[in-house]
Amino acid sequence: MDLRSISAADWGPSLTRKEAMPPRSAPTLRQRRLGAEIRRMRELAGFGGSQLGRIVGMTPAQVTQMESGRIGISVERLRTIAAACMCVNEPLIDALADIITERGRNGWWESYRDSLAEDFLEIAEFEDHARSLWTYTITFVPGLLQTSAYASAVFAQAYPPLPRHEVDLRVAFRIQRQRVVRSGATPYVAFIHEAALRIQFNGPHVRSAQLDALIEDSEAPGISIRVLPFDMAGLPSPIENFTYAAGPIPDLDTVQTDTGFGCQLLDAPAHVARFRAILGQMEETSLSEEDSRDLIRSVKKEMDTKHG
Repeated sequence: MDLRSISAADWGPSLTRKEAMPPRSAPTLRQRRLGAEIRRMRELAGFGGSQLGRIVGMTPAQVTQMESGRIGISVERLRTIAAACMCVNEPLIDALADIITERGRNGWWESYRDSLAEDFLEIAEFEDHARSLWTYTITFVPGLLQTSAYASAVFAQAYPPLPRHEVDLRVAFRIQRQRVVRSGATPYVAFIHEAALRIQFNGPHVRSAQLDALIEDSEAPGISIRVLPFDMAGLPSPIENFTYAAGPIPDLDTVQTDTGFGCQLLDAPAHVARFRAILGQMEETSLSEEDSRDLIRSVKKEMDTKHG
């Protein structure tokens, strides 16, 4: 049977009243990811947006809005679309259905929506829904492990300089983000280049306190800190700082990279696979947890001796 010739009536009713609500002005990260996965599903089936719309009883405009996360759909319609696209990846369909059923649940970061840029909110949402997290940093201690004084010093380095109240707001937001790993609920592995241990922000006292905090965090349940020392044979890849978030299934893993113009989120399978391989290399080349702790202590001792 040629699915392209099946009429909308064969697949059930048109959009429900709930699905036909006005488009969202600002879809969340998860809503956009749901749409992106449906688009991938459609493209793998070889359908254009108009073709899929004819099959499942949607207009081309509705298909476009659905795939951009601007309109929601029911779990039933998701399963109709998956069947029409011949998707047999049941774990993926179930995971997408879970995203749909989250509708109406606002995260803690929403209280900052009128105060901070969208990038900040998306990072918090990205971390909050992760089943586990891995980060790699080369220029600073990861945000999820920063002390308040260190985070304040990092934000104060922005150019043009931020007003003091903006620095304080960002620090408060960053500290609140840390609950996702400090609670032990989300396993966290931090790969930190030795350079990040040595670069100073606002003087040696801030750095010394930050190194103390790293040593303490390295012994906390659910947190693993692995250092990549200067004397290792090169970096696994000449890349920027990044965070890898595991989803409920590997198909929904996501990578966030830092750039000079904000964060970038990557979910294309090829991009995700590349970063997954890089993490594997880091696992092999970084110091063990115990040796990493010893190196952090050594850097701290050296700095404390130098600066009294």
